[in-house]
Amino acid sequence: MQYLIAYVAAAVVFGALDAVWLGWAGTRLYRPALGSLLAPAFRTGPALVFYVLYIAGMVWFAVRPGLASGLGAAALNGALLGAMCYMTYDLTSQAVLARWPVHLTIIDVVWGTFATAVAATAATWIAIRFAG
Repeated sequence: MQYLIAYVAAAVVFGALDAVWLGWAGTRLYRPALGSLLAPAFRTGPALVFYVLYIAGMVWFAVRPGLASGLGAAALNGALLGAMCYMTYDLTSQAVLARWPVHLTIIDVVWGTFATAVAATAATWIAIRFAG
């Protein structure tokens, strides 16, 4: 039950943070920097697959250690997971696409690090608070 509560909490927190971020950054950051590289419309299917799998990874790699060792472990492991995953995406994009701005990589990695750390920490706290 503790992991289910953690998963739902991580999904809600990360989903809310990412919705606010993408709502703000989509038109102000990504569209001006990437232009025609972006799809004309948001594709729900791939996004759902990402979120389902990313939240599962967050619970395994950050929340689980947080449940065993405390909120600091959740925050640290969440930050590391976010940094590594977002670096994988952004640096690969920078390596293989004709146009991928360095500033976008830096901003995106900082965002992924922050959002994952916050969501993992919150999910750990909620799981401890409501499932013991």
